[in-house]
Amino acid sequence: MALLNVSSPHTHRPLSTADVMQLVLLATLPGLLALTHFFGWGTLTNLVIALPLAVAFEALVLKLRQRPLGFYLQDYSAVVTAVLLAIALPPYSPYWLIAIGIFFSIVIAKQLYGGMGYNPFNPAMVGYVVLLISFPVEMTQWAAPFGALSNEQPNLLAALQHAFTGTAIDGHTMATPLDVLKNNNSELVADLFANNTGFGRWAGLGWEWVNLGFLAGGCFLLYKRVFTWHAPVAMLSSLAFCSLFFYDGGSSASKGSPLFHLLSGATMFGAFFIITDPVTSAVSNRGRLVYGALIGLLLFVIRAWGNYPDALAFAVLLMNFAAPFIDYYTQPRTYGHKAKHQPPSNEEGN
Repeated sequence: MALLNVSSPHTHRPLSTADVMQLVLLATLPGLLALTHFFGWGTLTNLVIALPLAVAFEALVLKLRQRPLGFYLQDYSAVVTAVLLAIALPPYSPYWLIAIGIFFSIVIAKQLYGGMGYNPFNPAMVGYVVLLISFPVEMTQWAAPFGALSNEQPNLLAALQHAFTGTAIDGHTMATPLDVLKNNNSELVADLFANNTGFGRWAGLGWEWVNLGFLAGGCFLLYKRVFTWHAPVAMLSSLAFCSLFFYDGGSSASKGSPLFHLLSGATMFGAFFIITDPVTSAVSNRGRLVYGALIGLLLFVIRAWGNYPDALAFAVLLMNFAAPFIDYYTQPRTYGHKAKHQPPSNEEGN
């Protein structure tokens, strides 16, 4: 009887780009469901507009570059960019705002540099920052969470009408908890939580569960080994340490507790879905630790003393710019070579 002559190592088929992108899309579902539950249909209408626009812009540029459409569209990278930007944008964003953001994300930040794998900056964050700087009013009109102003959310038809025609949704927007805390100079933090309907138990009403949803999705991606733990853990640890160091117990000048910062804004979304982009982040494990820690530091600094209540996009883009520098100084030692500046052994000296 003939036996199979198989030698080790026994390898498994690595995840393709399309496999990774589909896992990322699946992992966004818990956070997306929490956003829809607490903030209404607005994020889903963002997706309805963003997805076809992203595919159309991607196909148009590929056609102009004379590249095969099927090969490049099947990697789902344009779809992931659209989903990430749609989640980051305020719910019920107008169609023209989403179109401009998608254009800059796909055409300028991605395809202008040669397509996926060549872009130095995270495409979704480029689109977000362009919109935030250009249209600050529209980008700061966040929907009130369920139970804050009323127990009713606009239905899907009203959400679509608002997105395409600009129909007003009366009394539906309010400042985010990060913005309220940032501009507070008179009330204790405990009083803010007691007197403001936009605050929940640990952070903003609804925001706590949104962040926990993205945390669950991030843990799923870690389980699937889509990325390593280094960058997310470093970012969250750095943000928690900075907020703990500057936390004064809850005075009117407080910058917020560690739990407040971890469960507010785009913290978990950024930690697991933005900074883990393999193209624009650091490569080595040591580099990812430095990269993530510096993003957490920048995030807290801008939240506490900058002009924006939540500045994840700015922190990410700044560190995208610094990622090659970090990689240069955190390269692992090549196997079989001594560490740099290590003195020779006695045998070599003799």
